[in-house]
Amino acid sequence: MSGPAAAGGTMAASYSPAGDGHGISTAVAAGATPAPSGSKRPRRNRSGLRQVLLALPAPILLVLLWDLGVRQGWTLPLDIRMAQVPSPGAVATRLADVAVGGIINDPFSGELLRHTQASVVRVFSGFGLAMLVAIPLGVLMGRSKLMSQLLEPTLNLIRPIPVTAWVPLALIIIGIGDRSTIFLVFLSAVFPILLNTISAVQHVPVRLLEAAAMLGTPKVQALYKVVIPAAVPGMISGLRVALGLAWVVLVVGETTGITVGLGAMITEAKEVSKTDLIVAGMVFIGLLGFLSDRLLVGLVKAVSRRRPILNNTP
Repeated sequence: MSGPAAAGGTMAASYSPAGDGHGISTAVAAGATPAPSGSKRPRRNRSGLRQVLLALPAPILLVLLWDLGVRQGWTLPLDIRMAQVPSPGAVATRLADVAVGGIINDPFSGELLRHTQASVVRVFSGFGLAMLVAIPLGVLMGRSKLMSQLLEPTLNLIRPIPVTAWVPLALIIIGIGDRSTIFLVFLSAVFPILLNTISAVQHVPVRLLEAAAMLGTPKVQALYKVVIPAAVPGMISGLRVALGLAWVVLVVGETTGITVGLGAMITEAKEVSKTDLIVAGMVFIGLLGFLSDRLLVGLVKAVSRRRPILNNTP
């Protein structure tokens, strides 16, 4: 009798992501010795510095090759003529001018904040709406075979349709403006979140649910105390992919008659053949995509700081 009970107690203590208060915290406290908090900070600082140092060589090498290719007029595969590409110096000058103005002094000078604000609102509106729809639906489909059978064929029929194919219809039924762009961003983001959520929920280990049942957790409570916390890492993968796609599709949405936004700025630059401004807009979008991804991961880690199951999120 004591052997199985001890084994069951160890199992429940080792993977209780929800901290449901049924004796799990006591078991963990009794069987674990907390590491000194002071020794973790220098180790984390060294790890962060190492990540930064490892990330620097690739972009530096890319810029050096870019500059060399422009200077020597390389022709790359697919007939990419580097002589037509602006140099890194020209792009850096344009970046500074669009950000603060007073350097080139054209209609785009100092307009970065206005364009960035419009684009950020559209991206996070569409992405937030996709989260609100896809996560509950994904949890429901992941836990209910009936719901999965009812909805999966229809969703798999809609999912392969490219976002660009929705653009003409969106302009007709919604019109030119923010709402059509938000709709396109929503379409690009909803399916990665939905599919990753379904997969994550379906792959929650059965032993977690068995441990929760042993501790007397009702099935309804097990959904949000066990299933959802255990599925969060898979959900995060979907959210990160979706957020990246949201920035990609933003440019498509902002080329449909919108005058303010980073995609609109790139479209205007194409019409007046300002290649330095086109590349500068691409750089700004890349930076915003990177920062938004880091913000998403940081928020997840801040919210889940007491849940070891999320500590491996990169």
